[in-house]
Amino acid sequence: MITVALGEAKNNLSKLVDEAAAGKIITIAKHGRAMAQLVPLGKSKGRRIGAMKGELTIPEDFDAPLPSDLLDAFEGSHS
Repeated sequence: MITVALGEAKNNLSKLVDEAAAGKIITIAKHGRAMAQLVPLGKSKGRRIGAMKGELTIPEDFDAPLPSDLLDAFEGSHS
């Protein structure tokens, strides 16, 4: 773990962010007291956009008007 003073962090933020991205934990101190940390982010655990490409199909009538009874049910109408 690396500790840097706030003024040094302000002047070298880009370098410190690169070091954090490389796996280091950087503590930022103000008047000798730890105030914040720059830490590396883990890899995203979410699915990648486009991961299901070619597996889903959208029907031709996807945006066709709904039947009256179904539209009434969505709108809360009682006919």
